[in-house]
Amino acid sequence: MSLHFIIADDHAIVRRGIKQLLLEEYPFAIIEEVGDAEELIQKTILKKWDLAISDIHMPGRSGMDALLQIKQVVPDLPVLIMSMYSEEHYALRAFKAGAAGYLIKETVHSDLIKAVQTVLLGKKFITPSIAEKLADAINDESKKQPHELLSNREFEVFIFLSMGKSPSSIAEQLSLNVTTISTYRSRILEKMNMQTNAQLTRYALENELI
Repeated sequence: MSLHFIIADDHAIVRRGIKQLLLEEYPFAIIEEVGDAEELIQKTILKKWDLAISDIHMPGRSGMDALLQIKQVVPDLPVLIMSMYSEEHYALRAFKAGAAGYLIKETVHSDLIKAVQTVLLGKKFITPSIAEKLADAINDESKKQPHELLSNREFEVFIFLSMGKSPSSIAEQLSLNVTTISTYRSRILEKMNMQTNAQLTRYALENELI
């Protein structure tokens, strides 16, 4: 029986690369590609899949939004989350939202098949460094850092602001309006007890988030 995989990424070249890696290991697999989170959600609801692989940053709804909704509707579907950002950024959030594994795009060529094999066995793909962070998070649940108080979308906007991106460019990247981004910025500053973007950038650098 053929395995059914679905890949979600807004860059066709990334999807093709992931598909090629999968077909080298699973030559008879049936693989579909989608370019955004909304289509990923719809396809996972309408058809049965063995595995979904999703980028975390896509236009419109994020891969994290898709993950949360997929786990509500089809909780048994394993979802591997990919990101260009290091584990410090989103790994813990992804696992808390129900991800079966977290892959950094930089090392996806070496880790993908191992991750797929692991999650198809019903296990989580967790690197040693993520395991350590998960243990620390459990032990220090009462000592949350300011950025850990942010929602997933607020954290996403916080990272972009810390990188010096303007509200208009963030709005374009996330397919939101500028007013919404400004609202997120206000919430972020309030939750983190800061006043300026420069303070956000300094905090992100000190905590190795960018």
